[in-house]
Amino acid sequence: MMAVEIRENDFSPQMEMCKLESLFIPILCIWPKHILPSRFCQLRVGFVFFICSLQLNSLSIVHGVRCRDKQRKESSRLQAVNRKLTAMNKLLMEENERLQKQVSQLVHENAYMKQQLQNPSLTNDTSCESHVTTPANLRDASNPSGLLSIAEETLTEFLSKATGTAIDWVQMPGMKPGPDSFGIVTVSHGCRGVAARACGLVNLEPTKIVEILKDRPCWFRDCRGLEVFTMLPAGNGGTIELVSMQMYAPTTLVPARDFWTLRYTTTLEDGSLVVCERSLSGSGGGQSTATAQQFVRAEMLPSGYLVRQCEGGGSIVRIVDHLDLDAWSVPEVLRPLYESSRVVAQKMTTAALRYIRQIAQETSGEVVYPLGRQPAVLRTFSQRLSRGFNDAISGFNDDGWSVMGGDGIEDVIIACNSKKIKNSSNPASAFGAPGGIICAKASMLLQGVPPAVLVRFLREHRSEWADYNFDAYSASALKTSPCSLPGLRPMRFSGSQIVMPLAHTVENEEILEVVRLEGQALTHDEGVLSREIHLLQLCTGFDEKSMGSCFQLVFAPIDELFPDDAPLISSGFRVIPLDIKTDGVPSGRTLDLASSLEVGTTAQHASGDGSQDDCNLRSVLTIAFQFPYEIHLQDSVAAVARQYVRSIVSAVQRVSMAISPSRSGLSTGQKIISGFPEAATLVRWICQSYQYHLGVDLVSHSDEAGESLLRMFWDHQDAVLCCSFKQAVAWKVLGDDSNVHCLAFCFVNWSFV
Repeated sequence: MMAVEIRENDFSPQMEMCKLESLFIPILCIWPKHILPSRFCQLRVGFVFFICSLQLNSLSIVHGVRCRDKQRKESSRLQAVNRKLTAMNKLLMEENERLQKQVSQLVHENAYMKQQLQNPSLTNDTSCESHVTTPANLRDASNPSGLLSIAEETLTEFLSKATGTAIDWVQMPGMKPGPDSFGIVTVSHGCRGVAARACGLVNLEPTKIVEILKDRPCWFRDCRGLEVFTMLPAGNGGTIELVSMQMYAPTTLVPARDFWTLRYTTTLEDGSLVVCERSLSGSGGGQSTATAQQFVRAEMLPSGYLVRQCEGGGSIVRIVDHLDLDAWSVPEVLRPLYESSRVVAQKMTTAALRYIRQIAQETSGEVVYPLGRQPAVLRTFSQRLSRGFNDAISGFNDDGWSVMGGDGIEDVIIACNSKKIKNSSNPASAFGAPGGIICAKASMLLQGVPPAVLVRFLREHRSEWADYNFDAYSASALKTSPCSLPGLRPMRFSGSQIVMPLAHTVENEEILEVVRLEGQALTHDEGVLSREIHLLQLCTGFDEKSMGSCFQLVFAPIDELFPDDAPLISSGFRVIPLDIKTDGVPSGRTLDLASSLEVGTTAQHASGDGSQDDCNLRSVLTIAFQFPYEIHLQDSVAAVARQYVRSIVSAVQRVSMAISPSRSGLSTGQKIISGFPEAATLVRWICQSYQYHLGVDLVSHSDEAGESLLRMFWDHQDAVLCCSFKQAVAWKVLGDDSNVHCLAFCFVNWSFV
């Protein structure tokens, strides 16, 4: 028998493992026994070496593949960034060209004005639009030719604003252009009405962008509804539409706005898609007389969207909003909401650009929500929460709302709605008997209170203002059992508040979350009973650096199963900053705004001692809470709701006094004393209890009363800590010798207020 010797050189690196095994085993079978050990050792060494070589070679191949994949991904990312930079550079070049034209125009106008001053005999008609004889919104819109003429003129004026120098655009404060920026946002300066413009790059096709932007209620939270009454074909495949749009009122103190407009959609010669819009004259819109009385007709000057395809994908989007909101019809203290171009930019222009950017990132897979949550479903819940809150604030008659009589104090508005329950998608799960919704709402002016800090405090410290029994009562509307008045089964908040995030926008200006509250029974026979309440909550603008036009906390009770068609009864808070000058309202107090609603009365107040920064922190707070009721308990629920909202207003006033950055020094004491009439009673009780238990007076002249006693207590050299029994527990701590070592305090769901 012939021995066969196998060497390492006989194996090629490309030999597969299965071939090696098939060769190695037969050789062992024919090997003589006397040479098997040494030859086997020699062969085994070669085999092990070969296996190591194969493994190293495989690792090298895998590493090479991974490096190539990484390089490919990095190359794709860099190409995408390069395309974005190219598009942004082109956009900036166009913006620079527009600014150069604007500078040339200003130089020309300046020279013309100098000529006019030097030669007074020349004509003083300096209007650059003197050739326009009849405004487009006053022309005959009853025939197609008139509509087409208005549409073409609207297109020309819109393009002059979007890409030309028809409006003097200035950079919006806080918005910095750049490759990683949100976009270029500018606001108008010195033109009629208020206007804003935004330019940005969006990774969507132009047709998709136009489709989204035309559906204004999906991205504009203040849009109550949009209805197209007439649609006519136009040249170049375009369309002309007559549109009625209704907007919600931002607070309970002003009426809502509506528009009657012509909307023109067409394609330009370079392939860009355009949607332009302007108001028409007349009282179109198909509203009833009762409904029309709740709206003020506003005017939309030529506005719209210009969308152009980019090379390599994506689109450059230009958005222009130009409105005249009839600011003179609202109280002077609230006019900044209707006279500020920044408000329009934040509420409409940038909101539209942010929304389509959000859709683009969700479509491309850049934004993925955990647990397989669908972005469209989560957006629907956010929209329903916001819409329910807006419905409660505006209280439109055609939605079924009617104002109920008060108790003589008009600080809280009570409205009822039985139509809302009848139109519910699942009324059987809402009530066991006929009923409806009671809404208690109020508005107040806040001075020197940062809106973001206030909203964040209300979100994180619910026990400071909320009553668990009312949350449980609202949540009971989702059960099949009939509702009952709060207090029949008293519960208390256990301090357990768990927040479960659901979704957030790309820039975190809005967060949707579920809040779980746990309550415990107060009666002995139900001592072990606990009940959980789930709230769907929407937080907007709680970041101090947020550029939002409003900061709000809106929530609604939901069932544990959280079905898609669950009825949402929204309640919450909305804080809207007011960029106003230093005028008559005294600084340093939280005021009831009802006393200053007459137009032009603000200047009659004595001027305050606040700084300019304090005035910049002025804002209007709107509170609206909704409560379900059965028909036989309507009056009782209304009375309880009124008292509950009043207690919330008092709690917000206390919180505002505590978190205001302007409350410092001795003047702070005066402001806090002036803001709380019940403080004198509390101080009297404290002094009496101190004297009773310790036998000495806490303050000198303890026989004083009222504000003088309160002043002495405030100026006391020692700090006095007071806490209510329902939020704190105190006990003696005993040492090993049974002597009192110290006192311990447990603050339940504590906060420094």
